[in-house]
Amino acid sequence: MCSKIVGALLRFRIGGWEGSMVQTPIALIDCNNFYVSCERVFNPKLHGRPVVVLSNNDGCIIARSKEAKELGLKMGEPVFKRRDFLKEHRVEIWSSNYTLYGSMSQRVMQTIEPLVPTLEQYSIDEAFAWLPGFSPAELDALAVKIRAMVNRDTGIPVSVGLAWTKTLAKLANHRAKKDPRWKDLGVCNVTEFTRADLDALLAGVEVEDVWGIGRRRAEFLNHHDIFTAYDLANAPDRWILKNLTITGYRTALELRGQQCIPAELTPPAKKSIISSKAFGRPIETLEELSQAVATYVSRLAEKLRSQHSVASVLEVFIHTSHFAEGKDRYSNAITIKLPQPTAYTPELVAQAYKGLEKIYRPGYKYAKAGVMVMGLQSENARQLNLWGNGEGDPATLERNKKLMEVVDIINEQMGRGTIAIGTAGLKQEWGMRREKLSKRFTTRWDELLEVS
Repeated sequence: MCSKIVGALLRFRIGGWEGSMVQTPIALIDCNNFYVSCERVFNPKLHGRPVVVLSNNDGCIIARSKEAKELGLKMGEPVFKRRDFLKEHRVEIWSSNYTLYGSMSQRVMQTIEPLVPTLEQYSIDEAFAWLPGFSPAELDALAVKIRAMVNRDTGIPVSVGLAWTKTLAKLANHRAKKDPRWKDLGVCNVTEFTRADLDALLAGVEVEDVWGIGRRRAEFLNHHDIFTAYDLANAPDRWILKNLTITGYRTALELRGQQCIPAELTPPAKKSIISSKAFGRPIETLEELSQAVATYVSRLAEKLRSQHSVASVLEVFIHTSHFAEGKDRYSNAITIKLPQPTAYTPELVAQAYKGLEKIYRPGYKYAKAGVMVMGLQSENARQLNLWGNGEGDPATLERNKKLMEVVDIINEQMGRGTIAIGTAGLKQEWGMRREKLSKRFTTRWDELLEVS
């Protein structure tokens, strides 16, 4: 009885959207092979050559140029398994340079923003643009202009998918990159499609490639004879609600051309934040582990302050390699209730040290450490110290807040790590292995591109 009532309410609410919502064209602007494109901007010799970018510690392939894809290289492949193949085909290998990629992403978004009424950045290399009042012909002209301006101002190639919903815009963007009919233009405008054209598009898309479906849910759908986006769009509403919940139902409606996923112009604050990386080499000493933990806490605290949050709980964890066996294997974690909710780096580092000392055991070769904060709340909503002293004292809070604001501004303008907590160390020889790292051309004065 209850499920029937909930289903009726959901259908009524979604039916309300259908009857009252004015459809607004949406563009998905996606950078092509973004990490590779960033490397090519400052190294033109890479154009036309197969290029791959590797994950942390140069472990796996996380980005491929068109030429590398044509060689059959797969996302997520461990690079050590393909060393001979990469060498034989003269594939250019680069370590991931997230400082450069983040800076270039910001420049791409700043180029697009003045050209559209509303921009919603979805990821480091994707953004949705909401385009009310544009005719189909005007949409095409705008998409071509966006591509030209981004390429001129940043050197990054982009593709544009235009549709009535976010989900269809995703599919349109994919077609703009792959389908010969739109590949040269780099723009696919689904708003101009007839119903038959749209059905043909959906029929050519496997259901696992639909935004929000994923591999596991696709396996379930395949088991029920739903193999394409067209099959999902035409599945019975009652069945979708029962098996895919309201999220899957919204996806199906979006495939039918009905807007159900709104713009998220202000991303919701995270409820927990984690900072963790594998070491470039095994660590045995408490001193080096402490440096790593201090570094991770500093990055985590920056993220806390960027969303104006404070944390009340801190967790520290360490472990040896997953391949270690028997007495050589060890892992542990500790959860700490903070005296006062805070985003003050020195206080978080001090508490993390206390936890690390309790779980550290000598004689092991540690492969990874990390920290996580939980119990997040707005910095304006935290409880102050009743006795008016220590971290909860209003005067202390204000002083610490101003200090962290100055540190964050300097690090943002001059590059991460320009000002760092001393206990994080200077050399950090335990850091990630990045043997083929390009320069941070856009954020470091000493690494600017030199032209002779």
